[in-house]
Amino acid sequence: MRLKLVPSETSWDFFSKWKLWLGISAVLIVIGFASFLIQGLNYGIDFRGGTTIRTESTQPVDVAAYRAALEPAGLGDISITEVFDPTFGDDRNVAMVRIQAQEGAEAVTPETIAAVEAALQTVDPDIKFPSVESVGPKVSGELIKTASIAVILAITAVLIYIWLRFEWQFAVGAVIALVHDVVLTLGIFSELQIKFDLAIIAALLTIVGYSINDTVVVFDRVRENLRKYKTKDLSEVLNLSINETLSRTVMTSVTTLVALIALFVLGGDVIRGFVFAMIWGIIVGTYSSIFVASTILLFLGVKRDWSKKDPKAGGQYANIDA
Repeated sequence: MRLKLVPSETSWDFFSKWKLWLGISAVLIVIGFASFLIQGLNYGIDFRGGTTIRTESTQPVDVAAYRAALEPAGLGDISITEVFDPTFGDDRNVAMVRIQAQEGAEAVTPETIAAVEAALQTVDPDIKFPSVESVGPKVSGELIKTASIAVILAITAVLIYIWLRFEWQFAVGAVIALVHDVVLTLGIFSELQIKFDLAIIAALLTIVGYSINDTVVVFDRVRENLRKYKTKDLSEVLNLSINETLSRTVMTSVTTLVALIALFVLGGDVIRGFVFAMIWGIIVGTYSSIFVASTILLFLGVKRDWSKKDPKAGGQYANIDA
């Protein structure tokens, strides 16, 4: 007996309430954009600057105990992760403690570093600190710029890829859906003030790849059905194509979400922001593949026969006879 999250054959009309779906997207985008302008993102150490202290000990790293010892110092954003470093012996346990730059200071002061080391020594008297590294505001500003360029280049590459593989109308629909996903993800991070660091940039790029994969599956079926059903309106072809790929779309999204939710609950604080971004991105990515990209394609229209030039290609709702 096979598990089915949706029936094998469906005939739902996804465009009967297209104004509602686009309205919801527009409202969420406005809220997210307003939040971004008013309170901005809660940048982590990667983008604010700060100091990384590497610890070494023969005792196992206890992240919870380290965090509890540092909490009374009120140093703001502190990230503690156990790492594997082959330069240390097998009997050595290594961790990285990252402290954000304090308000009004270029970097974490030596006094603050000494206080952190003293606090950690209350947990493990034999702990050592082989290295201390600082990231200044200039480097952090360059990271923000580089991360933004990476996201823009990824979306541009998708635009070119879809344009070459399909038609420009498909490319525009796919890219608008991707921008929709990225903006909503940035919006939710701004609204909830979740820590935004380089891991979230990695999540954004992953979301772009996941969303475009979902969209390409639908668009491939749309192109096949446009050639197969030459007399049907574009809206009918789009509905048919989405229904035909719906089972695959839902199954892929749900199985991925199951794994991500397990990571979110059991993975700890270190990866929670990344996993949250992935969960949110998959939800909005699936939504945009069905409702946003396809609706944009419906409005732009597309020609029916790619073997011949059609001067009437395009047009609202693309009511074109073959």
